[in-house]
Amino acid sequence: MEDGGVQIISRRMVRPEYQNISLPPEPETVHLTPWDLRRITMGYSQNGVLLPKPPAGMNAVEHLASSFARALGRFYPLAGRFAVAPVGSGDAQPGLTISLRCGDEGAEFVHAVAPGVAVSDITGPLRVIPRVVWSFFPLNGTLSTDAAADPSVPLLAAQVTELADGVFVAMSLSHAAADWTTFWDLFNTWSEISRSGDGNNNGDISTAAAPLERWFHDGCPVPIPLPFAKVQDMARPFEYPPVQECLCSIRFSPESIKKLKAKANAEMATATISSLQALLAHLWRAVCRARGLAPEVEAKLTLPVGCRARVKGIPQGYMGNALTSGVARCLVGEILGEGRLGCTAWLVNRAVASVDEASVRAELASWPQNPSFNHVAVAGQDADPAAVMMSGSPRFDVYGNDFGWGRPVGVRTGPGYKEDGVITVFEDGGGAGGMEVEVCLPPDVLARLVADEELMNPSV
Repeated sequence: MEDGGVQIISRRMVRPEYQNISLPPEPETVHLTPWDLRRITMGYSQNGVLLPKPPAGMNAVEHLASSFARALGRFYPLAGRFAVAPVGSGDAQPGLTISLRCGDEGAEFVHAVAPGVAVSDITGPLRVIPRVVWSFFPLNGTLSTDAAADPSVPLLAAQVTELADGVFVAMSLSHAAADWTTFWDLFNTWSEISRSGDGNNNGDISTAAAPLERWFHDGCPVPIPLPFAKVQDMARPFEYPPVQECLCSIRFSPESIKKLKAKANAEMATATISSLQALLAHLWRAVCRARGLAPEVEAKLTLPVGCRARVKGIPQGYMGNALTSGVARCLVGEILGEGRLGCTAWLVNRAVASVDEASVRAELASWPQNPSFNHVAVAGQDADPAAVMMSGSPRFDVYGNDFGWGRPVGVRTGPGYKEDGVITVFEDGGGAGGMEVEVCLPPDVLARLVADEELMNPSV
């Protein structure tokens, strides 16, 4: 099978390999929280790293498959399957519940080759990302509702694609099973186990399973009944973004980030605006300029806010979703005014600050009575032409994922969550405070964005 020069060599189901982990004799059931269930209609979270070519004589694919199995031993619920059960009978409105059954059915492991693709084709400080990169990811086009409706669909898959002079290692994970924090915890564990081996034998660091229990607020029904007769009623079929949408990777140096942060804080006479908030404000302003939005249009920026440190009772290493959103809104004319970087960054800062324990608990308490679901917007139907949506975080350890033969030389995302205005943020490979962003915009808007001198060369 070939897709853009990518040929699938093999597929297999990898089951968790346990060492020094005590498990119950019967499969456990994990009930899903509102955080999990609201993402059941989304595509899978997809990230991957571009690595140097493994040393000659090393069977890198088998080494990676073996270390992946050991990593699964620590994150074994992600090798399970969604389980759907009906609720209500007689005259009652039909409904269902969705849980995660930890039965060790396994995660898919795909081996692929792309001999016509070189590392230089997909890396660089400013790079329009070729569509072939999406073929480096497994389970493209899969929604979490597909996994709930069909027990043969895994919650997690990995793909190792051998390139002409490198290798791309990617994972796809149901966003209803876990968030980006758990995604990168698993990825980091996988690379550490692989790196601790000698090239033929894998090391072992999986001495304890990650915490299994989900966190529910007081009074929440467990499991949560959903008002649908069948899972397929919850989501529309997956639609890829229009062909004309493009992805571009832009790197911001530590020096430029420091300038933006200093400028934003100076304009607001504060010291509380973070580096990320300053960069997001800088990007938000640039996207508004590139889109040519009218001054009276209301622009919106949505960004993820982690709840592990905001809500008491959520354990360290919580495996699942502990994530909500902050939203900043402002008229375009006010965002683009002279000396408005600080004001825009302050809007982002306040959007994050508005997420506290009380607001999170209130959101979770109201959700079961009126469930709403996230989805990828479809252009021309429900996409907001003035919206920007952030994903990712510079706090995730991306470039530390050395699998045993060198640090990554790049990071890329798959097609699972792509729409006009999505900005994905990563740490920069230099490790000194820089950031790398992946921007999804139509080509004409993207061309204006990368030609924007104010964006590309931040100055005081």
